[in-house]
Amino acid sequence: MSAVIRARAGQQQRSRATRRRILEAATRLFLRDGYLATTMAAIAAEAGVAVQSLYLRFGSKLAILSDALDVAIVGDEEPVALLERPWVKQLAAADGPTAVRMFVGQTRQICERTYPLYAVLRAAAASEAGDLLAENHRQRYAGVHAIAELLGQKRGFDSTVGIDRASDLLYALATEENYGLLVADRGWTADEWETWCGDALAGMLFRKRGK
Repeated sequence: MSAVIRARAGQQQRSRATRRRILEAATRLFLRDGYLATTMAAIAAEAGVAVQSLYLRFGSKLAILSDALDVAIVGDEEPVALLERPWVKQLAAADGPTAVRMFVGQTRQICERTYPLYAVLRAAAASEAGDLLAENHRQRYAGVHAIAELLGQKRGFDSTVGIDRASDLLYALATEENYGLLVADRGWTADEWETWCGDALAGMLFRKRGK
């Protein structure tokens, strides 16, 4: 490896580390102080960078929140879309009810990572974050619709439900809102929520044997 390539690789690594430090710092402040009360200056100070570098790298505080939420959803900073992750291939190979429960298990992991930050986004939606929340919902529905299409190809899928209604059911039940109501508000454990949600969706989308 040439010195130029090594230098470039080192620069990229430092850039990724800085980006990660900024997003972690911003997340801490968003959760502690809320979106509106968190300033770009505060994020810069928490991350140990110049305010100008935040604007050059992200453009706005809202973009920082968006990127922080994206990282929380997928669980890392790798440039691999959620539906291109290995678990989707595993889901594709499973039988219908098992695939539903696998999907809910992944959703549970996402909710555990994202729910606090998602609550920040919802609280800020009445101000400048409304479009970001709407885009989050749009992307979520597109994702569950793709999952519903995959489930619809499996043996035992209830054709009377259909793909669009199946998408709506996934969109309504396997969500941060539903997770928050039962786990954060009502004190369910995450295991209890995962079991209930998986059983409910499997029962609605797949016919029982012999029927």
